[in-house]
Amino acid sequence: MPTKTETITYLDRIAGELRDLERQELRRVVLAQSASAEGSLLDFSSNDYLGLSQHPDVVSALHTATQVGSGGSRLLAGAHTAHQLLEEELASFVGREKALLFSSGYHAALGAIGGLARVVHAGYSDQLNHACLIDGLRLTKLTKTIYPHATLPALGDESKLVITESVFGMEGDAIDIAALVRSLGSDDVLLIDEAHALGVLGEHGGGLAYGIDDPRVVVIGTLSKAFGAHGGFVAGPAPVIDFLQTVARTFIFDTALPPVLADAARIAVRLARTYDAQRAHLLRLALDLRRQLRTLGFRVPDGDGPIVNVIVGDARATLDLSRRLREAGVNAPAIRPPTVPNGTSRIRITLRATHSEPDVDRLVAALSRTL
Repeated sequence: MPTKTETITYLDRIAGELRDLERQELRRVVLAQSASAEGSLLDFSSNDYLGLSQHPDVVSALHTATQVGSGGSRLLAGAHTAHQLLEEELASFVGREKALLFSSGYHAALGAIGGLARVVHAGYSDQLNHACLIDGLRLTKLTKTIYPHATLPALGDESKLVITESVFGMEGDAIDIAALVRSLGSDDVLLIDEAHALGVLGEHGGGLAYGIDDPRVVVIGTLSKAFGAHGGFVAGPAPVIDFLQTVARTFIFDTALPPVLADAARIAVRLARTYDAQRAHLLRLALDLRRQLRTLGFRVPDGDGPIVNVIVGDARATLDLSRRLREAGVNAPAIRPPTVPNGTSRIRITLRATHSEPDVDRLVAALSRTL
């Protein structure tokens, strides 16, 4: 106990919090790695699903840039033709009338939820939604309902905003969007985060909501995964996008995406349209990996895309497994609470179209040696 002369500060309380997190194996540490060290590891941690971040045409856009920063928010000095061209490309890619760029997918989620909350009375969110969707709903004054994962929520009579991912970033499973749309009322809005489906699933990689022509559907996407760039967007009916451009705080008060990144992303989106063979290869790899790991006795949930989970359960054991894989030359990260529910810590394997069958065999061999 502190004496009367001792003073407890917020730094002391933070130190105590950190000690508690360490005891639970939940403290996060950024591991700085040299390029040579990272290059020696077979990486299964990146969301660069199509490998477009390293495509020569995408990279060359950065070398031809004449300006780095955008200069301000889109409503002031930061508006560039590159933004408008990318928005048009994205709207077409996901099959929506209009799109609006944000500086990240997180900003897009907060802006879209905050804006749409102004025109509904209640919010419904899938239990395993990403933190950006959770935070966006928490910031609103809506009556909130969290419904069981991947189920059809029992919707009330009031106008509501239903929020879900299409492919869940931690679980790797997909929802039945068509069934969810059928359950909506005429005055409802369905906000779908397509982050992990874009470029990978749907016609030409346009996501799982592609082809569902319904004005109640609004899509969120990111440029930082299959498109290998950076930024986020919202796409939907033109009046919705015009409204968000006027009220979404993470659009109005944020510096616009650098135009050079918008140019690179537009090239990546166009390339993704042509990547049907790469998508098929990627999904075959995921299917085969799940089969091999289950044969070995690992607990591997079903999935619908390139995210393959090995459920361990205990956080400490998961960290140890990730460390042993790294020692074997494989980078496959440990995912712990609060990112995933308690008792479901896991090795999250993300496959890319640039992976080969021998790469997957090497991963399986490394995992088999840990049994």
